[in-house]
Amino acid sequence: MTGLATSKAPATPRMSANYRKRHRRGVALFALFAFPNLALIGVFAYWPVLENLYLSLTRWDFIGPAPVFIGLENYVQLFTSDTFGDVLRITLIWVVVVVGVSLVLGIALASLFSMKLPGTTLVTGIVFAPHVIAGAAIAAVWLFIFDPNYGLARVFFNAVGLSSPSWITDAAWALPALLIVSIWKGVGFVSIVYLAGMQGMPSDVLEAARLDGASRWQLFRRIILPLLSPTTFFLVITQTIGAFQAFDVIAVMTGGGPASATTTLSWFIYDQAFNRSNVGYSAAAGTVMFVLLMAITILQFRFVERKVHY
Repeated sequence: MTGLATSKAPATPRMSANYRKRHRRGVALFALFAFPNLALIGVFAYWPVLENLYLSLTRWDFIGPAPVFIGLENYVQLFTSDTFGDVLRITLIWVVVVVGVSLVLGIALASLFSMKLPGTTLVTGIVFAPHVIAGAAIAAVWLFIFDPNYGLARVFFNAVGLSSPSWITDAAWALPALLIVSIWKGVGFVSIVYLAGMQGMPSDVLEAARLDGASRWQLFRRIILPLLSPTTFFLVITQTIGAFQAFDVIAVMTGGGPASATTTLSWFIYDQAFNRSNVGYSAAAGTVMFVLLMAITILQFRFVERKVHY
């Protein structure tokens, strides 16, 4: 009587040779498809980072024949400068306000769009349109809106008996003006992404909560928000990176002024390199920005992702 289990036949040299041959063929095929992408990423993503790191250790003005190596002098100058501290403070305010307000307004608009009210499709298109329009064009339009003498904003202030402030030339109003424009430009994208997340929710879960007597607020807070946590996590990362890189609106509307009131880290990097010809100092600030973004992204994946319900 034979046993219930039979031992496997030992692999023959012929089988081992065929396996190695298939393995080598698979590796070669993977390399064939992956190498062009890896080469493009290396040339256009990682090489500029390494080149910027080298430039941050040098002094150069675009005119000299070659950068002069000066070590960590640019970094010492950065972190001992009061100006750079103000730049980091303005950047922090910019990122927190733009990301926070965009997420809150975006999920509110998405909740409104999901009700399928008359004209919702048209309104959704209007809200999303600024996201695909060039930032320079949007900034030019808002320059007219914020004009204290002829702009549309003065109409609302005059209606309540107030005069329109000098949004762009007043240091107290310039940053709020740019924040309004940046949020207005990006909230459409956030709302559309949230709307897609809401439309992908399992209807049976929502219906069960309604049958159990959950109010609209309870349904939103305890069911919809947790189910949207992957979408929120994605938006927090992408919007944070986008806010750090904001440039076009600042360049057209204020140029970092007045009196550096709207100088974020991205504009500071550009200004030092191309307006002041201080390439090494600009590269050092760019390296700081890269490290900050990497640190924020790692912290988000390490701590925020724990609260995501997949």
